Amino acid sequence: MPAIDRPITELLASGPPKLSVEFFPPKNEDGGQQLLRSAEAIRPYRPDFVSITYGAGGTTRERTFKYAKILREEFGWLVMPHLTCVGSTRGELLDIVAGYHADGIRNIMALRGDPPKGQTEFVPSPDGLRYASDLIALIRENFPDMCLGAGAYPEKHPEAASMDDDLAHLKIKAEAGASFLTTQLFFDNEHYFRFLGRCRELGINLPVLPGLLPALSLAQVQRFGPMCGSSLPRALVEQLQVVENEPRAAEAVGVTWAYHQMKELLRSGAPGIHLYILNRSGPAITLARSLEREAA
Repeated sequence: MPAIDRPITELLASGPPKLSVEFFPPKNEDGGQQLLRSAEAIRPYRPDFVSITYGAGGTTRERTFKYAKILREEFGWLVMPHLTCVGSTRGELLDIVAGYHADGIRNIMALRGDPPKGQTEFVPSPDGLRYASDLIALIRENFPDMCLGAGAYPEKHPEAASMDDDLAHLKIKAEAGASFLTTQLFFDNEHYFRFLGRCRELGINLPVLPGLLPALSLAQVQRFGPMCGSSLPRALVEQLQVVENEPRAAEAVGVTWAYHQMKELLRSGAPGIHLYILNRSGPAITLARSLEREAA
């Protein structure tokens, strides 16, 4: 009988602020070794849970399952695999969740997912699902003991017509059975605070875990920002411009910026911090140490 994982909502509801990190499944063996090296380096800092993404178009389905199992069984971590609607029928999605459930996994990040490469518009598979709220409802109906994370966009989903429209869809996800929210990356905490206020006004009372990306370079955040609907503060851009050709200095700028974000968020009552680390250990270790100092 496999061990049964603890729901992440229980973690978020008790004790000091929590730290989670997000990995992405590798494309090849070299990438797999990089993921495992980063996981080994982070291991001493004991993240409260880790997540592992699901590739665009569902292209990493098997690798998501493989590395979720490694991180859970070999590292002893509480793991939250991502699952998207892309490229799967209802039956296939239920089979995936059933496999996780049989292994004792009780936390899933349920997302719509991005269109496959080369497509600009999301088109559901035949007998598939169109929205994350549909996936949440499907899992909740068939696996009521699953703890379901859902995505949230403090600055609006890039496809949403307006912030009001985006929040209306978020409320549908909450009502469909989402357990907690993890935000897309942002670089200005005011976006998180305003977003949290709007959620509460609308009766969305789920825990909202802020997601932070320690910037590695100006080019990186200029690429990722628009993809994620995230704006770039002028001050951050200017600091990264000064060290544009110095990778280590640029990483230090990004980690310092994320540290100040983290410090303010935690002092304002955020339930924890979720780090988008891009399978790199250095920024995560620095910020984990900072989190330990803040919690002390």
